[in-house]
Amino acid sequence: MTDPVSSIRNLGPAFEQSCAKAGIHSAEALRDLGADAAYARLLQNGQRPHFIGYYVLVMGLQGRPWNDCKGEEKKALRVKFDAIKARAHDPVQSEFERMMNLIGVREA
Repeated sequence: MTDPVSSIRNLGPAFEQSCAKAGIHSAEALRDLGADAAYARLLQNGQRPHFIGYYVLVMGLQGRPWNDCKGEEKKALRVKFDAIKARAHDPVQSEFERMMNLIGVREA
């Protein structure tokens, strides 16, 4: 039996659903991918980029409270987040997916 994504500190049901849509179905799979690759996959699957969501994931995978990220560590994570976002997020595609979801078109 595998542990659900929501068994990781800081990560709840909404994040677990986003992971499932991106093909990440367990805490083990998320840990194996690591924060950067997992967040890139979320963005590639239509998740809107949000810095807090990224660092909550990083902190959770380290077993730390989400609000433990401060100072230079937070600045360094912001640089990594911006790089992941630039590489993995396509705002045009994301807007297209949002519109398709709005009118009821879903992936099979």
